[in-house]
Amino acid sequence: MSVPVEVPTLGESVTEAIIAEWLKKEGDFVEEDEIIAELETDKITVEVPAPVAGTIKKLRFAIDDAVNPGDVIADIEPGESKGGDAGDAKADASKEEAPKAAAAAEEGDDADHDKVGPAVRRLVEENNLELADIKGTGPGGRVTKGDVQQHIKDGGTSRKKAEAEKAVEASRPAVDQGALEERVTMSKLRQTVARRLVEAQHNAAMLTTFNEVDMTEIMALRKQYQDRFVKKYGIKLGFMSFFIKASIEALKAFPSVNAEIDGNDVVYKNYYNIGVAVGGGRGLVVPVLKNADQYSFAQTEQELGKLVDKAVNNKLTLPELQGGTFTISNGGIYGSMLSTPILNPPQSGILGMHNIVERPVAIDGKVEIRPIMYLALSYDHRIIDGREAVSFLVRIKECLENPERILLEV
Repeated sequence: MSVPVEVPTLGESVTEAIIAEWLKKEGDFVEEDEIIAELETDKITVEVPAPVAGTIKKLRFAIDDAVNPGDVIADIEPGESKGGDAGDAKADASKEEAPKAAAAAEEGDDADHDKVGPAVRRLVEENNLELADIKGTGPGGRVTKGDVQQHIKDGGTSRKKAEAEKAVEASRPAVDQGALEERVTMSKLRQTVARRLVEAQHNAAMLTTFNEVDMTEIMALRKQYQDRFVKKYGIKLGFMSFFIKASIEALKAFPSVNAEIDGNDVVYKNYYNIGVAVGGGRGLVVPVLKNADQYSFAQTEQELGKLVDKAVNNKLTLPELQGGTFTISNGGIYGSMLSTPILNPPQSGILGMHNIVERPVAIDGKVEIRPIMYLALSYDHRIIDGREAVSFLVRIKECLENPERILLEV
């Protein structure tokens, strides 16, 4: 009797997913708990394991089909691997796979496409890459999502693309621009981001206030203790931990920025879950550092490093994306000088960091060159008055320009 493979619970507020990739096909033998499919939700990627060992009899959905928790997406016939003695079968399979792998490597692009799932193929095509240029680390040399992402991270490009660009530059033929357009359905994550950004602007009385901060003291502190910090904790002391700590001090002083509106009530949060916007492998995500006020600088950097790594590799779980009370966005890593960040509902405040630029400033009647960063605080004016918003940002500025205030909590 066949055993159904069901869509697992996707988490709070997530009711739908799409089939992103089938890792196995009908007729394949799978071990218990072996991953057979990947589902894409509007927040995370979910792996679906085989409930039993056996042969896949039927795949009930196609790539990009929508599914809900509890839906049966495949059937598995329980049993042992066919083909007699397991050891002999594995040996025979290995002998057969070697010439097949060699032949596939010689067949070019078509063979490469046959070796990867649709999700990997889509990622390759979206970035105009060639599978032949990407080193596969999966079984039998199979190219995985991680391989493609690492190839892009390393600055890899397609040889064919480079040759094509040279040819275009040389000839510059007249082309029909309409023929060059491409229509692509937005991913679940991109649809959700788009919807939430529009909702934030429609549902909140959003304003932004600005200030600037002299980063001299923090940069000197990092330079003085960086080597000892790395030696002791195995991770660099970054800027983000200072901004998280300074934000918490400001949130304690102005609790309305850490609150949210629920109907006709204002809910004040007496805990500090700080979300940090990250450009992940699938787009913008905001992993949350829970109870951030209880972490030391080292613990903040370590936990943040884990969350960022998960975000880049699409490994975040739903609990790691939920429960934030305040968000920090760092456009400075992309070179942004100034921006107006959009609220992350239902939160009432978001801090925007930007790049650090040496600027002339007046210090004790003299002009000095100092490393300056512009800060932006977007806030919900329904529950945060202008005075509170400005004072909140000034408190952050004071903590960053005098880091000892963070340690002394004054």
